[in-house]
Order: sequence, then structure tokens, then C-alpha cells
Amino acid sequence: MTNRGKLSAGVALALGVPVAAWGLMGQQNYDGLPASELDYAYQPWGIGDGVAAVVGGLALVLAGAGAAVLVRAARSGALDRRWWGVLGPLVVVGLMVGVGWRVLTAGVVGANIGAGMLIIFGTPVAAGLLLWAVGRGVWLATRGHGGGSGGAGRLGGVSPRGV
Repeated sequence: MTNRGKLSAGVALALGVPVAAWGLMGQQNYDGLPASELDYAYQPWGIGDGVAAVVGGLALVLAGAGAAVLVRAARSGALDRRWWGVLGPLVVVGLMVGVGWRVLTAGVVGANIGAGMLIIFGTPVAAGLLLWAVGRGVWLATRGHGGGSGGAGRLGGVSPRGV
């Protein structure tokens, strides 16, 4: 499998999860009042629940296909299994973003306590996971290919530490 194929599958997985979570969760408004009388932390997009569900279903299929390609590549040895340490946090952040957007745009009576809790607690967790994924990805791309003894590592066929 080519690097471009693995990258495409990883992007499909990482971007498909938040869209699938957002679309399949649906708008989370309070049931007792019409939407015009509810309070919103952020206004939801003007997309109907039916369209959002279809988009979410397509994104779920895309994410599932990306995951299947990556699992197959990992089993065949074409993908270094250490890359799951990058993809896993990205998938978790994607799930947090998709569900979090529905929480932030939920129509409520009074204050949206969930939105405040999400911002206070979810933002640092998501930032930490993103920093981990970026740091681990950079490390794997530059130094992670060396031997088990911390070898020279290779990036693009050139040894960064000389001969």
C-alpha cells in the first residue's frame, strides 16, 4: 500500500468521525417549547435532521472504510502499528467535536450548562489529545523508523544524523 493510500484512509477516518457523530446525533433541543422560544449558546446550522442524518451516515461509511483499510494495512505490516497512537487520539477528538457541537447548539430553557462544562473541561482534554497526536506523529515521521536500539532514523531516504 502506498503512503498516499494510508494517508487518505487516515484522513477519511479522522474527518469522518466528527461528521458522523454530528449528523447521527441530531439536534438536541428541549422538547417542551418551539425552537423560536429556546435559548442557544450558539445557533445551530440551518440543516434539517434528515439531511444531517444522511450526511452522518455517509461519513460513518467513509470513516469505517478508512478504518478497515488501516486495520488491513497494519495486519499486513504495511502500516507501523505505532501510528495508532496518533490516529486514536484524533478519532477521540473528532468524536468530542461532533458531539460537542450538538451540545453547544442545543436549544434550552435558560443557561446551557452542558455548553459551559464542555468548554471548561472538553477544551483542555481535546487540546492535550491534539498535542499528543501531533507530537507523536512528528516523532514517528522523523525518528520512529530506527531500529529498536534508537537507530539513526530515516526521513525520505536520508539519515538525519549523517553517515
